[in-house]
Amino acid sequence: MSAIIILNYKTYNESTGENAVKLAKICESVAKSSGVKIAVAPQIADLYRVATAVEIPVFSQNLDVVGPGSFTGHVYSKSLCDANAAGTLLNHSEKRMTLADIEKAVRYARKCSLLSVVCTNSIKTSAAASLFDPDFVAVEPPELIGTGIPVSKANPEIVSDTVEAVKNINKDVKVLCGAGISKGEDLKAALELGAEGVLLASGIIKAKDPKAALEDLVSMI
Repeated sequence: MSAIIILNYKTYNESTGENAVKLAKICESVAKSSGVKIAVAPQIADLYRVATAVEIPVFSQNLDVVGPGSFTGHVYSKSLCDANAAGTLLNHSEKRMTLADIEKAVRYARKCSLLSVVCTNSIKTSAAASLFDPDFVAVEPPELIGTGIPVSKANPEIVSDTVEAVKNINKDVKVLCGAGISKGEDLKAALELGAEGVLLASGIIKAKDPKAALEDLVSMI
């Protein structure tokens, strides 16, 4: 099975500053040895230093629907391109957006040749997001995020039904799943349910040995 793994750094100390680069290099090493596609999403302040240190894709954690001008504190799409970002997360459960802004953000990302990953919390939201033609939809029930209980086991129907709903609307949109993913069996189960990869965070970042955790994650595909 082929798969893509996107590691969201969030704002953990273990993935901030120099640790952001170290973690990215671990991901790059595992990606090369396993042949599995792995991308990372560091904080905005660390994006450029990570993107210039590794060859794997580096995503922003957010993109705001602003252009050049008076928008203090916002994330401008062109700045992400200039920082060597490959893509961006959108509408994460910790950074919600309106549907109107999601649509605009996907368009802004495409204009700058950035991949877009729209995070969703339900089948209906996933279907709605797929109408905007993002590259990925990542379904994550918020109640399972950070619990260690994988969505592929706790609520497998939300994965398989999201895949069906999205593909019925736009077959080119790839579906990822997240929330509680940390082990090889979790990733394998997600792929068997029709997902094309996973979006995860604490299961790897907070692990005692992130490299060993990543190697376990890709061990069954």
